[in-house]
Amino acid sequence: MTRPWLDHYPPGVPHNVDPDRYPSLTALLEEAFRQHRNEPATVCMERWMSYGELDRHSMALGAWLQHQGHAPGARVAVMLPNVPQFLVSTAGVLRAGYTVVNVNPLYTERELEHQLQDAGVEAIVVLENFAHILEKVIDRTPVKTVVLASVGDMLGFWYGRWINFALRHLAKRVPAFQLPLSGPVGSRTVVRFPQALNSGESLKLRPVAIDGDSVAFLQYTGGTTGLSKGAVLTHRNVVAAVLQADAWFSPVLRRVGDLRRVNGIAALPLYHIFALSLSLVSIRWGAKLTLIPNPKDIPAFIEVLKRRPFHILPAVNTLFNALLNDPRFRQVDCRQLLVSQAGGMAASEGTARQWQAVTGCAMVEGWGMSETCAMGTNNPLDSTSFSGTIGLPLPGIDIAIKDEEGISLPLGERGEICIRGPNVMRGYHNQPEETARAFTPDGFMRTGDVGVMDPSGHTRIVDRKKDMILVSGFNVFPTELENVVSLCPGVLECAAVGVPDERQGEAVKLFVVRSDPSLREEDVARYCHDNLTGYKRPKYIEFRDELPKTNVGKILRRALRPQ
Repeated sequence: MTRPWLDHYPPGVPHNVDPDRYPSLTALLEEAFRQHRNEPATVCMERWMSYGELDRHSMALGAWLQHQGHAPGARVAVMLPNVPQFLVSTAGVLRAGYTVVNVNPLYTERELEHQLQDAGVEAIVVLENFAHILEKVIDRTPVKTVVLASVGDMLGFWYGRWINFALRHLAKRVPAFQLPLSGPVGSRTVVRFPQALNSGESLKLRPVAIDGDSVAFLQYTGGTTGLSKGAVLTHRNVVAAVLQADAWFSPVLRRVGDLRRVNGIAALPLYHIFALSLSLVSIRWGAKLTLIPNPKDIPAFIEVLKRRPFHILPAVNTLFNALLNDPRFRQVDCRQLLVSQAGGMAASEGTARQWQAVTGCAMVEGWGMSETCAMGTNNPLDSTSFSGTIGLPLPGIDIAIKDEEGISLPLGERGEICIRGPNVMRGYHNQPEETARAFTPDGFMRTGDVGVMDPSGHTRIVDRKKDMILVSGFNVFPTELENVVSLCPGVLECAAVGVPDERQGEAVKLFVVRSDPSLREEDVARYCHDNLTGYKRPKYIEFRDELPKTNVGKILRRALRPQ
């Protein structure tokens, strides 16, 4: 196939990467730990962790997990916000020879139970703030080992204890739960994070055979059948994605000098594939990551940005907007900012123009999926203005615009964006039919996005083939939402669609036909609050006497969308 985009690559960007340069993601991480052990790795609430400490702590946690008897390849969930324990846990799980299952800490009981069951999770590292949710579902899951983390565990002895006290007793942010901490309970073990690290220090991390085909992550994404499904990402997939991002970003970031001087802002949740992949690139460089546990607290976030120069700020359009709308952001020194990376959702031209006017740094937009380790296309980082496209395929990636039969279309014609490359997932966990439908005969993965490629290789998304709703960078599948709401007392039938939203990109609108005339909007909203994570909850609820349907009775979501 022709690759017109290669002629438009920025200087210093190679056409390909070699994902076999490292035998595994674990090998990549351990090389970084050795090379950069005296460098700072993360800063969170002004408490630093070095690469040497990340190496030591992750090795201890990995050894402790192995000592619990989990076999190689076991699934271990990480249910944490952006605190140092996240990277320690992720590296520890991988180094022990296990598979990481990232879990949104804000999941409801139903969502958490499904993911733990579907992935076959045997162990979980969970922040105590969310342990009450785990408590309610754990007996219906395979989980046998629980590591309870607290926000202050890695923030120093005195400061960490103060933070934990404040969250537990002053702010009341830790709901009561009962997961006994007295050691084995039946066949289950529950320990505190520091205890696991301390015990692991005296244990030896056993070598485990890991290669490029071993599964590194089960990264869950929305399911067309109503339940989320796990994208199987191998070590080779993730190594490829790290090297692709390295090839694209490092030529510009080398203006800082040594890449170890780069300070990246980790405000997007690390359990999301976009932030996770960029954090792994940062580790390879030996750069610093400024962890933001709660980016919704914009004033506190801005205070962090004021403290030291930062060079790369990945965000979704919603977060860029929130910063711009706070007048205190004008006090932030953005002169060192080299990369304002937009992803996860469509960036708006208005936000991009305002961002560049305020910071002096052009916003660049990229596109990827959980199924592609977040890598896909990106605009050149030396761009001086917002392009409105999703950019060019990254090194080693092919993009084709195809018709329904999987035939590639000529440049300029509209069709489904399909992707092929070493970063593309193996398939969906335990879903062979979904996996088969996801790929074309020539090995391209169907994305569900409809786009047009111009003669230079830049692609523009023009529509969405699937019904997915994109809320602040998170996928919401209507079928899942409808299945949940259909169980609400008083609901006869319902349909969910995405509607334009200036702040979130899209918002969920729910149409409901009542079986009980007394059902109120607040009743439905309360049910959604109890059963759906925040970004999945409908912003608008509208009651109707009937919903538009096809001749065979299928609800026509298209007819409910704003025209």
